[in-house]
Amino acid sequence: MNQQNITQVHGSIQHFSVLLSPTPRGARLARLLAVEWMRDQEVPYGVTDSATQVVAELAANAATHGRVAGRSFRLAVVTHPGVLRVEVTDTQGEQLPRAKPADSEGESGRGLLLVEALADRWGVDRGPAPRKTVWAELDLPHR
Repeated sequence: MNQQNITQVHGSIQHFSVLLSPTPRGARLARLLAVEWMRDQEVPYGVTDSATQVVAELAANAATHGRVAGRSFRLAVVTHPGVLRVEVTDTQGEQLPRAKPADSEGESGRGLLLVEALADRWGVDRGPAPRKTVWAELDLPHR
């Protein structure tokens, strides 16, 4: 597995990034690594719990819908003052995710409803080609 861990601290910004295989095992590892990193950063439990669900969903989507043989996906978790940001980047930039209503037909898209419910903001950034980054932000309580 091509894995690279990066933890950086720039003033009040902390950053964690890792490349993982686009497999169910890679998605599971993304969740476990994010939980450990948030614990080390002392992210409040309620935010950690929600962010863990968000990481699990976005990583599973990258492993399922963003999978390209031989290409990893990247998980990044960043804390800025007042915000925790989760980013998952894959190499299927032409397939943009969108949340679907729970009562819609089809087997995909409903997991993003969970992301939408748990995150304060979420979206998709394109590029550089062929990549896309799906991100979600959770507000941190004031300390």
